[in-house]
Amino acid sequence: MRKSGSAVYFAFILLLLTHIGFIARGQGGDFARGYQLDKKELVMKSTVVLNNKAGSIPLMDIEQMKILSIHINFNYAVAFDSILNKYQKVDCLNAKVYWDSISLDALKDDIKFYNTVILQLTDTEAVDPRMIHFIREIEQSKRVIIAFWGTGKNLSRFDLVKSSMIWCRHPSSIGAMYVAQMIFGGLEVNNTLEASYSDVFTAGLGTSLKKIRLGYAITPDDGGLNSQHLQLIDTIALEAIRGKASPSAVVMVVKDGQVIYNKAFGAHTYADSAAITRIDDIYDLASVTKIAATTLGVMRLSETSKISLDSTLKAYIGRTRNTDKGNISVREIMLHQAGLVPFIPFYKHIDSLDFSRDSSGVFTTKVADHYYLRNQYFERVMWPQILKSPLSTRGRYVYSDLSMYFAKEVIEEVTGQRLDQYVFDQFYKPLGMKTAGFNPRNHFNTNQIIPTENDTLFRKTLLMGYVHDQGAAMAGGIAGHAGLFASANDLAILFQMLLDGGTYGGKQYFKSKTINLFTAKQSDLSRRGLGFDRADPDTGKGYPSKLASLRTYGHTGYTGTCVWVDPEYHLVYIFLSNRINPQVTSKLSALNTRGRIQDVIYEAIKGQN
Repeated sequence: MRKSGSAVYFAFILLLLTHIGFIARGQGGDFARGYQLDKKELVMKSTVVLNNKAGSIPLMDIEQMKILSIHINFNYAVAFDSILNKYQKVDCLNAKVYWDSISLDALKDDIKFYNTVILQLTDTEAVDPRMIHFIREIEQSKRVIIAFWGTGKNLSRFDLVKSSMIWCRHPSSIGAMYVAQMIFGGLEVNNTLEASYSDVFTAGLGTSLKKIRLGYAITPDDGGLNSQHLQLIDTIALEAIRGKASPSAVVMVVKDGQVIYNKAFGAHTYADSAAITRIDDIYDLASVTKIAATTLGVMRLSETSKISLDSTLKAYIGRTRNTDKGNISVREIMLHQAGLVPFIPFYKHIDSLDFSRDSSGVFTTKVADHYYLRNQYFERVMWPQILKSPLSTRGRYVYSDLSMYFAKEVIEEVTGQRLDQYVFDQFYKPLGMKTAGFNPRNHFNTNQIIPTENDTLFRKTLLMGYVHDQGAAMAGGIAGHAGLFASANDLAILFQMLLDGGTYGGKQYFKSKTINLFTAKQSDLSRRGLGFDRADPDTGKGYPSKLASLRTYGHTGYTGTCVWVDPEYHLVYIFLSNRINPQVTSKLSALNTRGRIQDVIYEAIKGQN
């Protein structure tokens, strides 16, 4: 790994002196907070990157990776692995049983299906020749990243190892979280050792790392906000839970590319208090689907000149050509100015012969547990209803779910892919979004999915992992206006990409001018952008928040969700809830829970107490 034994030894002595000098400065203020801050600074000053000339760190092209994290004696593996899994699905293996055996050959055999291995090592493993032999063998066919916590005196053991390494002298939960973020580019590292001692450190010691993905606050004050004021979010969220406005909620705040607040409240349902809400639970996003799926597709196709916003629907959807919908432009659809009715209660038109409680070759469209619609029901029944629906308010702003039915069809006609597969391939998978998608029951256990309404009118069951919106459900769970499910972290990744001008993880998904076009105010008739909702210019309305800038864009969802991005403050705010459980209630809106929490965030940014 290195060319000079004295180089690493010199690095060790320098970092040790830095450590001592730091401790000598002492602590002040609140002891617990000061302790955390000091510990983080200690970690930052005692962590360096080794052997990274090939740029293996941070990890790029993660959608191509099958990643395994291995630990043996590292006490903070849980903290380390939990951060890794915020960026990409990472399987975790406690390899102590292999370590205690005579040989590591069995471990080599058992990791054959992974192409990327992250090894968590301490001095204990570094002194054992078996580990070095193991690394040298697997790095011939796999990408290996070594996360090493130790004194540094055993670094010479890695002389013949090719893999990139992060060496942290300070093993702790803070050290674990810090190193994990370095691996995925969640923070910027400007280690000056390489520049100051380039004549000594010939092994690439002190490599700087760019921040290319979300970061996660390690101490309460990481975001530079008034962290004590942010605690008022807890008060407002718990008020909503106690007031039966929603059984559960998850709140996330991202400032300057770093998650500075992320908490879960309540339980999945009022009836089961043991099902405690977790920050990675999956919610029905309702109309947030419009911007987190469908609008993204329109943006991509517009940017690549596959569609034109001023072309009409008949240019893309053959079935519109002999209808009054054919001459509607894509732009009108995205602005909700096409004259379409707000929605159609499709479920009221279901004939008794069109559904069954059991699946069969005839009834294949699953709408909920024990509810199946006849084959091609959407094409045979729902599409004709949409095409024949009234068109009476064209040229006026009327918010309509039907607009996104058409947008979805445009995307699918042009790409030849279903909407769910298209956005997964183009955005969710390469971004590292693990939960985002349609029909989550096909991919996740129900204990990770937040249930929505106890549907006593249509499907006669508690909806858990089936989209609440009736029309979207009848379309097989995949629609342009509703049907997307995701966790808060996935939404943070997606909207941080938009906030960062379309670039994330070293890849460009959009040109910044495309994002600016779609998120800017585009109509004299409404506050809206193309697909995106925006802050109301009438500040007296306080929408979405009294303190949000007029550049704010995002969307709300009927199930009690919202995502708002404020470029002026480099801020992403996410609120997820299931306020319609067990039945629809307006209490969340009456309490103005979402808006009040957003106000608290701005107050914390401005340093208010």
